[in-house]
Amino acid sequence: MNNTARNTARLVVAGFRALLVLTLVTGVLYPLAVTGIAQAAFPRHANGSEITDGDGRVVGSGLIGQRYDLPLTAGQETPAPDLRWFQPRPSNGLGTNTANTRYKLLLSGATNRSGDNADLIKWVDDAKAAAVRDNSTAGFTVKPEDVPADAVTSSGSGLDPHISPEYARLQAHRVAERNHLDATRVEQLVTDHTEERVLGFMGEPRVNVLKLNIALRELTRK
Repeated sequence: MNNTARNTARLVVAGFRALLVLTLVTGVLYPLAVTGIAQAAFPRHANGSEITDGDGRVVGSGLIGQRYDLPLTAGQETPAPDLRWFQPRPSNGLGTNTANTRYKLLLSGATNRSGDNADLIKWVDDAKAAAVRDNSTAGFTVKPEDVPADAVTSSGSGLDPHISPEYARLQAHRVAERNHLDATRVEQLVTDHTEERVLGFMGEPRVNVLKLNIALRELTRK
Protein backbone atom coordinates (compact mmCIF):
# COMPACT_ATOMS: atom_id res chain seq x y z
CA MET A 1 0.00 0.00 0.00
CA ASN A 2 2.83 2.38 0.87
CA ASN A 3 4.56 1.73 -2.44
CA THR A 4 1.29 2.18 -4.30
CA ALA A 5 0.61 5.46 -2.51
CA ARG A 6 4.15 6.74 -3.18
CA ASN A 7 3.90 5.77 -6.88
CA THR A 8 0.56 7.51 -7.16
CA ALA A 9 1.92 10.62 -5.47
CA ARG A 10 4.93 10.68 -7.82
CA LEU A 11 2.64 10.39 -10.85
CA VAL A 12 0.43 13.19 -9.58
CA VAL A 13 3.44 15.45 -8.92
CA ALA A 14 4.97 14.60 -12.31
CA GLY A 15 1.67 15.32 -14.04
CA PHE A 16 1.32 18.63 -12.21
CA ARG A 17 4.87 19.62 -13.18
CA ALA A 18 4.17 18.73 -16.81
CA LEU A 19 1.00 20.81 -16.66
CA LEU A 20 2.92 23.81 -15.31
CA VAL A 21 5.72 23.47 -17.88
CA LEU A 22 3.36 23.04 -20.84
CA THR A 23 1.17 25.90 -19.62
CA LEU A 24 4.23 28.15 -19.42
CA VAL A 25 5.58 27.11 -22.81
CA THR A 26 2.40 26.86 -24.86
CA GLY A 27 0.21 29.31 -22.94
CA VAL A 28 2.71 32.08 -22.19
CA LEU A 29 6.09 31.89 -23.93
CA TYR A 30 4.88 30.73 -27.36
CA PRO A 31 2.03 33.29 -27.64
CA LEU A 32 4.37 36.07 -26.48
CA ALA A 33 6.99 35.04 -29.05
CA VAL A 34 4.49 34.83 -31.91
CA THR A 35 2.87 38.13 -30.93
CA GLY A 36 6.28 39.83 -30.68
CA ILE A 37 7.38 38.58 -34.09
CA ALA A 38 4.07 39.58 -35.65
CA GLN A 39 4.19 43.07 -34.13
CA ALA A 40 7.78 43.55 -35.27
CA ALA A 41 7.49 42.13 -38.78
CA PHE A 42 3.82 42.61 -39.72
CA PRO A 43 2.28 45.20 -37.37
CA ARG A 44 -0.57 46.25 -39.66
CA HIS A 45 -1.64 42.69 -40.37
CA ALA A 46 -1.23 41.63 -36.74
CA ASN A 47 -3.54 44.41 -35.60
CA GLY A 48 -6.36 43.47 -37.96
CA SER A 49 -5.36 45.30 -41.17
CA GLU A 50 -7.14 48.42 -39.92
CA ILE A 51 -8.11 51.06 -42.46
CA THR A 52 -8.32 54.74 -41.52
CA ASP A 53 -10.21 57.49 -43.28
CA GLY A 54 -8.97 60.95 -44.18
CA ASP A 55 -9.55 62.12 -40.62
CA GLY A 56 -7.38 59.37 -39.16
CA ARG A 57 -10.28 57.37 -37.71
CA VAL A 58 -10.32 53.59 -37.95
CA VAL A 59 -13.34 52.76 -40.11
CA GLY A 60 -12.88 49.05 -40.76
CA SER A 61 -10.58 46.24 -41.75
CA GLY A 62 -9.06 45.56 -45.13
CA LEU A 63 -10.01 41.91 -44.67
CA ILE A 64 -13.73 42.21 -43.89
CA GLY A 65 -16.33 43.54 -46.29
CA GLN A 66 -18.88 46.12 -45.23
CA ARG A 67 -22.29 46.97 -46.59
CA TYR A 68 -23.47 50.46 -47.53
CA ASP A 69 -27.20 50.50 -46.91
CA LEU A 70 -29.88 53.05 -46.18
CA PRO A 71 -31.63 52.96 -42.78
CA LEU A 72 -34.57 50.61 -42.56
CA THR A 73 -37.94 52.22 -43.15
CA ALA A 74 -41.29 51.12 -41.76
CA GLY A 75 -42.27 47.72 -43.08
CA GLN A 76 -38.84 46.91 -44.50
CA GLU A 77 -37.06 43.70 -43.52
CA THR A 78 -34.00 44.19 -45.72
CA PRO A 79 -32.38 47.62 -46.06
CA ALA A 80 -31.98 49.09 -49.53
CA PRO A 81 -28.46 49.84 -50.77
CA ASP A 82 -27.24 53.42 -50.51
CA LEU A 83 -26.51 54.04 -54.18
CA ARG A 84 -24.22 56.98 -53.49
CA TRP A 85 -21.52 54.45 -52.67
CA PHE A 86 -19.81 51.57 -54.40
CA GLN A 87 -21.50 48.37 -53.34
CA PRO A 88 -19.77 45.11 -52.33
CA ARG A 89 -20.64 41.59 -53.37
CA PRO A 90 -23.91 40.07 -52.16
CA SER A 91 -23.69 38.41 -48.74
CA ASN A 92 -26.39 35.74 -48.87
CA GLY A 93 -24.87 33.05 -46.56
CA LEU A 94 -24.49 35.23 -43.50
CA GLY A 95 -26.30 34.68 -40.24
CA THR A 96 -27.36 37.62 -38.10
CA ASN A 97 -27.66 38.43 -34.43
CA THR A 98 -28.57 41.33 -32.14
CA ALA A 99 -25.28 41.48 -30.24
CA ASN A 100 -22.87 42.62 -32.95
CA THR A 101 -24.61 45.73 -34.19
CA ARG A 102 -21.66 46.82 -36.34
CA TYR A 103 -21.73 43.92 -38.79
CA LYS A 104 -24.74 41.97 -37.41
CA LEU A 105 -22.98 38.70 -38.08
CA LEU A 106 -23.39 35.39 -36.37
CA LEU A 107 -21.26 33.39 -38.75
CA SER A 108 -19.78 33.65 -42.20
CA GLY A 109 -20.20 31.23 -45.02
CA ALA A 110 -21.35 30.58 -48.53
CA THR A 111 -24.95 30.03 -49.59
CA ASN A 112 -24.42 26.25 -49.69
CA ARG A 113 -26.79 26.01 -52.65
CA SER A 114 -26.12 23.91 -55.73
CA GLY A 115 -26.03 25.51 -59.15
CA ASP A 116 -29.53 24.30 -59.99
CA ASN A 117 -31.06 25.31 -56.65
CA ALA A 118 -34.23 27.37 -57.16
CA ASP A 119 -33.38 29.81 -54.35
CA LEU A 120 -29.89 30.45 -55.74
CA ILE A 121 -31.21 30.95 -59.26
CA LYS A 122 -33.76 33.46 -57.98
CA TRP A 123 -31.09 35.31 -55.93
CA VAL A 124 -28.85 35.57 -58.99
CA ASP A 125 -31.69 36.68 -61.28
CA ASP A 126 -32.85 39.29 -58.75
CA ALA A 127 -29.31 40.54 -58.19
CA LYS A 128 -28.70 40.85 -61.93
CA ALA A 129 -31.95 42.76 -62.44
CA ALA A 130 -31.02 45.08 -59.55
CA ALA A 131 -27.52 45.63 -60.96
CA VAL A 132 -28.99 46.59 -64.34
CA ARG A 133 -31.65 48.84 -62.79
CA ASP A 134 -29.49 50.54 -60.17
CA ASN A 135 -26.43 51.18 -62.32
CA SER A 136 -28.12 52.45 -65.46
CA THR A 137 -28.10 56.23 -65.78
CA ALA A 138 -29.36 58.73 -68.32
CA GLY A 139 -26.20 58.42 -70.38
CA PHE A 140 -25.10 54.89 -69.49
CA THR A 141 -27.20 51.79 -69.98
CA VAL A 142 -26.20 48.52 -68.33
CA LYS A 143 -27.06 45.35 -70.22
CA PRO A 144 -27.62 42.03 -68.44
CA GLU A 145 -24.61 40.53 -70.23
CA ASP A 146 -22.44 43.35 -68.82
CA VAL A 147 -23.03 42.28 -65.21
CA PRO A 148 -20.00 40.34 -63.86
CA ALA A 149 -20.35 37.24 -61.71
CA ASP A 150 -19.21 38.91 -58.49
CA ALA A 151 -22.11 41.37 -58.74
CA VAL A 152 -24.63 38.56 -58.33
CA THR A 153 -22.87 35.93 -56.20
CA SER A 154 -21.38 36.00 -52.72
CA SER A 155 -17.88 34.83 -51.92
CA GLY A 156 -17.11 31.62 -50.05
CA SER A 157 -17.01 33.49 -46.72
CA GLY A 158 -19.63 36.10 -47.55
CA LEU A 159 -17.20 38.69 -46.17
CA ASP A 160 -15.03 39.39 -49.22
CA PRO A 161 -13.86 43.03 -49.04
CA HIS A 162 -13.02 43.12 -52.75
CA ILE A 163 -14.90 43.33 -56.02
CA SER A 164 -13.61 42.97 -59.55
CA PRO A 165 -12.50 46.08 -61.47
CA GLU A 166 -15.29 45.26 -63.95
CA TYR A 167 -17.94 45.49 -61.24
CA ALA A 168 -16.42 48.69 -59.87
CA ARG A 169 -16.41 50.30 -63.33
CA LEU A 170 -20.01 49.17 -63.85
CA GLN A 171 -20.97 51.22 -60.78
CA ALA A 172 -18.87 54.28 -61.64
CA HIS A 173 -21.49 56.13 -63.70
CA ARG A 174 -24.19 55.64 -61.08
CA VAL A 175 -21.85 56.76 -58.28
CA ALA A 176 -20.81 59.80 -60.31
CA GLU A 177 -24.42 60.78 -60.98
CA ARG A 178 -25.53 60.33 -57.36
CA ASN A 179 -22.62 62.44 -56.08
CA HIS A 180 -22.71 65.07 -58.86
CA LEU A 181 -19.23 64.15 -60.04
CA ASP A 182 -17.67 63.69 -63.43
CA ALA A 183 -17.77 60.02 -64.43
CA THR A 184 -14.19 60.20 -65.71
CA ARG A 185 -12.93 61.20 -62.26
CA VAL A 186 -14.81 58.36 -60.60
CA GLU A 187 -13.49 55.87 -63.15
CA GLN A 188 -9.99 57.12 -62.40
CA LEU A 189 -10.61 56.38 -58.71
CA VAL A 190 -11.36 52.79 -59.68
CA THR A 191 -8.18 52.58 -61.71
CA ASP A 192 -6.12 54.08 -58.89
CA HIS A 193 -7.50 51.56 -56.38
CA THR A 194 -7.21 48.45 -58.53
CA GLU A 195 -4.79 45.99 -56.94
CA GLU A 196 -2.96 43.70 -59.36
CA ARG A 197 -2.34 39.97 -59.01
CA VAL A 198 -0.14 39.00 -56.07
CA LEU A 199 3.44 38.59 -57.33
CA GLY A 200 2.06 39.13 -60.81
CA PHE A 201 0.41 35.73 -61.20
CA MET A 202 -1.65 34.76 -58.11
CA GLY A 203 -5.32 35.65 -57.91
CA GLU A 204 -7.14 38.25 -59.97
CA PRO A 205 -7.08 42.06 -60.10
CA ARG A 206 -9.38 43.42 -57.40
CA VAL A 207 -10.68 46.59 -55.75
CA ASN A 208 -11.12 47.01 -52.01
CA VAL A 209 -14.58 48.56 -51.65
CA LEU A 210 -13.89 50.26 -48.32
CA LYS A 211 -10.72 51.94 -49.58
CA LEU A 212 -12.51 52.99 -52.76
CA ASN A 213 -15.40 54.54 -50.83
CA ILE A 214 -13.00 56.39 -48.54
CA ALA A 215 -11.38 57.91 -51.63
CA LEU A 216 -14.82 58.74 -53.01
CA ARG A 217 -15.75 60.49 -49.77
CA GLU A 218 -12.60 62.58 -49.96
CA LEU A 219 -13.40 63.46 -53.58
CA THR A 220 -16.92 64.62 -52.69
CA ARG A 221 -15.44 66.96 -50.06
CA LYS A 222 -13.41 68.89 -52.63
